[in-house]
Amino acid sequence: MPESRLEVEALTKAFGGLVAADAVSFELEPGELHAFIGPNGAGKTTLVNLLAGQLKADTGSIKFDGVPITNWSAAARARHGLVRSFQITSIFRDFTVLDNVALAGQSRQGHSFGFWRAARNDPALRDPALRVLDQVGLASRADVPAGALSHGEQRALEIAIALATEPKILLLDEPMAGMGPDDSERMIAFLGRLKRRYTIMLVEHDMDAVFALADRITVLVYGRPIATGAPAEIRANAKVRQAYLGDEETAAA
Repeated sequence: MPESRLEVEALTKAFGGLVAADAVSFELEPGELHAFIGPNGAGKTTLVNLLAGQLKADTGSIKFDGVPITNWSAAARARHGLVRSFQITSIFRDFTVLDNVALAGQSRQGHSFGFWRAARNDPALRDPALRVLDQVGLASRADVPAGALSHGEQRALEIAIALATEPKILLLDEPMAGMGPDDSERMIAFLGRLKRRYTIMLVEHDMDAVFALADRITVLVYGRPIATGAPAEIRANAKVRQAYLGDEETAAA
């Protein structure tokens, strides 16, 4: 069996008397899409922030490809290939779609932002950016200002920016937040195409997306995992239905 891509052991984070991550342990296997679900306040975004390095854990450990990264900065983790998206879209709205993605590729190569205007026409940056945009279905929008995109297109652009950094692991924090049904369907299809090509941790409230995409699901309640398993196992778990999925999922199971 291949070594786990990510190993998280007893990761804990408290804010005063509130324990947002309570001894969370799990592994991400190469090529797996592992979804994390739970009610509001369950600690899902806190967990993403701990993994990405935006927050420092109180206790616990993180290994990435067997390398301890618990004390690494967010920038060091990103350079190593642990890349996240944000719950609130984070793009350069005044730059074109292509420029947003090319800039991410430039940062991956270690160039400074100060050289951006000279580099934006560099085929070594533009060509990979165009390939990524084609992958996410935005190639025809390459020269449009990012701020002019629809909400769904902006969410796809944010993932394109992450892909341009050549990640080994994608941490996706609610990529379908605020989307309508049509955009959600397109995002589900897109993430389905990314499966197996990348190791993905997905935090998402859209249960149709979670059960369509996930290889495994972990349910968080008050910062603590209460169940982990295949989608069918999670649907059938009485504790999960009581804590989160509710009567609608009980009837559908």
